[in-house]
Amino acid sequence: MKHLYIIPILALLLGSCMEEPENKSTIDPINLANRKILLNVTDSLNNGTSYLSVYSKIYSLSEHKTHDLTSTVSLRNTDLKDSVFIKKATYYNTQGKLIRTYITEPIFLKPMETIEIVINERDEDGGTGANFIFEWATKENNHEPLFEGVMISTSGQQGLSFTTQGVKTN
Repeated sequence: MKHLYIIPILALLLGSCMEEPENKSTIDPINLANRKILLNVTDSLNNGTSYLSVYSKIYSLSEHKTHDLTSTVSLRNTDLKDSVFIKKATYYNTQGKLIRTYITEPIFLKPMETIEIVINERDEDGGTGANFIFEWATKENNHEPLFEGVMISTSGQQGLSFTTQGVKTN
């Protein structure tokens, strides 16, 4: 009879030790929903596209050994006085295949504001040559948005980190 109590207790203990599935990446959906804006085609806006390289993993010692990385992608408004508009943010893997679209409708960033997309270390979908394409708009004579990536990994007492910066493609 004592053994009948042990089985449910063991099942409960084992179940509590299992990890919950982790999101592969994060961007605050409530924050994005509050930022949506309707851009009028008659507005005199400067439209642009920027490219940003990011890395889910990098090679170490040889092409057969890699380190997984956490990537923080920053979308920054460098203008002191006016908003910028991010129309679309898409994430592609090493082979150029679309993995995710993070922003599908125009949003605004207030002056000097930053929002982030975090690609978790366990998300290997992007591979060694992942990248983002950002479509954006600014009012005439305003600063263009800045796109940066910070990649980091730590293991024991060793850590590595590096940054990338977006480039305008048109």
